[in-house]
Amino acid sequence: MIGDGIGVGIVGLGGMGHLHARSIRELGASVVAGADLVEAQRRRFADEFGAATYETHDGLLEDDAVDAVIVTTPNRFHEPIAVAALEAGRHVLVEKPLAHTLESAERIARTAARSDGICMVGFHNRHAASMAMFDEQHARGRFGDLTHVEANYVRRRGVPGPGSWFTDPELAGGGALLDIGVHALDLALYALDFPEITEVTGVTRTTFGTDEEYADPEGFGDNWDAEAETYEVDDSVSAFIRTAEGQTVSLEAAWATNREESMDFRVRGTNAGAQFDIGDTSLEILEAGTAGCDHYADVTMTGDAALTGYSEQDEQFLETIALGATPETNTVEEALTVQRVIDAIYRSSETGYAAQLAEPQVSEHQLEQATQLE
Repeated sequence: MIGDGIGVGIVGLGGMGHLHARSIRELGASVVAGADLVEAQRRRFADEFGAATYETHDGLLEDDAVDAVIVTTPNRFHEPIAVAALEAGRHVLVEKPLAHTLESAERIARTAARSDGICMVGFHNRHAASMAMFDEQHARGRFGDLTHVEANYVRRRGVPGPGSWFTDPELAGGGALLDIGVHALDLALYALDFPEITEVTGVTRTTFGTDEEYADPEGFGDNWDAEAETYEVDDSVSAFIRTAEGQTVSLEAAWATNREESMDFRVRGTNAGAQFDIGDTSLEILEAGTAGCDHYADVTMTGDAALTGYSEQDEQFLETIALGATPETNTVEEALTVQRVIDAIYRSSETGYAAQLAEPQVSEHQLEQATQLE
């Protein structure tokens, strides 16, 4: 088993923490520790995994059985936990986004460059069957040159409960864009092989979270009370991104909006196009030809339903640790680019003008130099 002999500690023992713990256990790693401020969460985790539990990450990092740490806390706490773990020489997988602000993400990146441990970021949709099939077809040249990506992650009604950390800008750093839009944005940049970005235009809106008569037919947000709870984050975003090579990305993300829900992801190429739902197991390829007569050729590829993005991502994390290798995917550098685009979208929305990416405080060259000095 790829994870054999690797002891993993989870910080943040909610649903995501349990999901990762089950995944890495199936991959042969040992779930040796967990940390959470909530006692009931610690008890539940200990009962299921037989792991030692701690109130804070400090106690977990003092446990010699912990080789690697997975961080699934609210965004604001990614930095102190990831930095402490990396400074202690532990390997780290931090859930998306890298941090709640660009400055915080930069500090994690600087620490990762100096650490003996590896650091990866949890963008699991890259590893879903749909994207894996797209990657292989793209590598074979089937799509030609990629020109445009339409990335959607839209809920009709799906605002997390007001008063939760998701709607608190101090804890989350943003709303729908940082919560679900980040998945679509990362996937778009990944599909284009993280091109040089020249301009970002974006508009964020807060429309539904302050509505006393907000309709929530499926009960997504429990205990809705627009007057009593704080809601100071975006619940939708529309953005457009230009690259130096002329490629473009259009992004739509929303917790709530008056349109049908969609996780539709479409890629246009000079030879063919592709479309699928983010995280899905099937891929549709759209082509046209002249053999016999002018025609369309639409092909649907269906992947293994047992192949999940989470399990593949966690396997990559454990395999990289086992091999003592440098991460080839889900890298801090890529996550930092995603964070810089998010920062530019928010700045564009505030000013009403297009924005360029902020000058990086830590460049790829600096990251490489820091690693070589070690």
